[in-house]
Amino acid sequence: MRAEPGTYAVIFRCPAPAQVQVGRLGTVALRKGYYVYVGSAFGPGGVRARVARHCRQEKRRRWHIDYLRDFVEPLGAWFSHEPRHLEHQWAGSLGSLPGAQAIGKFGCSDCRCGSHLFYFAARPALAPFRRAAGASVDSWVYR
Repeated sequence: MRAEPGTYAVIFRCPAPAQVQVGRLGTVALRKGYYVYVGSAFGPGGVRARVARHCRQEKRRRWHIDYLRDFVEPLGAWFSHEPRHLEHQWAGSLGSLPGAQAIGKFGCSDCRCGSHLFYFAARPALAPFRRAAGASVDSWVYR
């Protein structure tokens, strides 16, 4: 993963159910399982900096995903350094995968997507996502 612009999807594991107060969005009920959060990073530091931020526990809460970090563990990320904003397309692709359940309006207060966070009972695999996204997607493993 390079410090260049692009789109990413961070995969998290939630080890236990939790109720999380997420800013103005309200309370989000987390279930044990896996969550994938889609975003873009076209600012300083690009994809590497944004994914690293999402993986840190200590930080100022700025985005919806920041509120979840105390309850979930990062596993890795899927990413692309393609210069186009693909996060909305990727959100649609994730939502089309078998077993995907959108967490309503999470991470998409500035767009028309239904969600940028998706729940999966089993860990989602990269190959089906690549096929659904129809794009070149690389992967990175946390630690």
